[in-house]
Amino acid sequence: MIETLAGWRDKLLGRGEAAITIPTLDGALKPNRLLEDAEVLATLEAPEDLATDGKDLFVADGNRILRLAAGRLVEEARFDAGITAVACLPFGGLAVALDGTRIRLVGGAHDGTEWKSASGSALRSVNAITAASRDRLLVTEGSASQPCQNWCHDLMERGKSGRIMEFRTGQKEGTELRRGLRFAFGCCVAGESEWVSETWAHRLMRIDRSGNDKVVVDWLPGYPGRITAASSGGYWLCAFAGRTQLVEFVLREKAFRKRMMKEVDPRYWIAPALGSGDDFLEPLQGAGVKMRGVLKPYAPPRSYGLVIRLDQTGTPISSLHSRLDGKNHGAVAAVECRGNLFVLVKGPRRILQIPLSAT
Repeated sequence: MIETLAGWRDKLLGRGEAAITIPTLDGALKPNRLLEDAEVLATLEAPEDLATDGKDLFVADGNRILRLAAGRLVEEARFDAGITAVACLPFGGLAVALDGTRIRLVGGAHDGTEWKSASGSALRSVNAITAASRDRLLVTEGSASQPCQNWCHDLMERGKSGRIMEFRTGQKEGTELRRGLRFAFGCCVAGESEWVSETWAHRLMRIDRSGNDKVVVDWLPGYPGRITAASSGGYWLCAFAGRTQLVEFVLREKAFRKRMMKEVDPRYWIAPALGSGDDFLEPLQGAGVKMRGVLKPYAPPRSYGLVIRLDQTGTPISSLHSRLDGKNHGAVAAVECRGNLFVLVKGPRRILQIPLSAT
């Protein structure tokens, strides 16, 4: 009852969950051109995720796995369905999510192992995998109702059916660690606990086995996704799109949002995107972003490129950007390998290579 009254109060006063304010890009998140000016390693058909064992870089591209060898990408494996997540295993081989609905181990001691459910519920939209130990995987699922490619539908529906799970070799199905998350997208091991990106809540959560969950960092200016460890300590957190006041406003206008979803092509929704600027039918154009042909520095970004460096406590300490006038938008994966940071940006379907010394 108290929560209901608090919700009505927030809607009336425009604060709390009803607020449309967003944090500014300043301090450790001050804009730069590190992503935009990065070397383009490759442009692919349908890149989805990156993984590394410290020696080789692996790329999930459509229904195949590519490996970086001698400066070029060569095909390592091919599957019967699209790949939505990939991770390298400490005992050798790969863990691959196929079509978001099953996880298969390829190579290594447990080659051929496959899971299709966790705690009695079938997998629907697996979007990130992390090897937590030799026999344990951490896995995130964004939505129980929408497939991976319909992530924007889940946002517009105010979805909260994401979950983080663990899978152990020798067991027939996974175990839910938490459910009811607002689109879980990315996880990692941090000491004795696990961290998970709760994307629509714009925060990174610590999942504690004792049940003492805590917010690691919140009120982020973008939608957080996959997170990987940095070799010098800390983590790399991808934010695949930037938040805007207009989208925050639309999310709070139920009638408008439902009519937009029913009558408008999803490509032209007032919603975050992985890339923009290539279609005259897109929203947020013309005088909304330009004046006399010059891009406004304060224009709202429909798409954006952002990778955040976190310290071991989860505090942002630096960042890499591709700003509104750039093209390297939609950063969904970032991993370190052989002295470089490799970043997958889905807007232009590119793999970027940045020397760690430049980050």
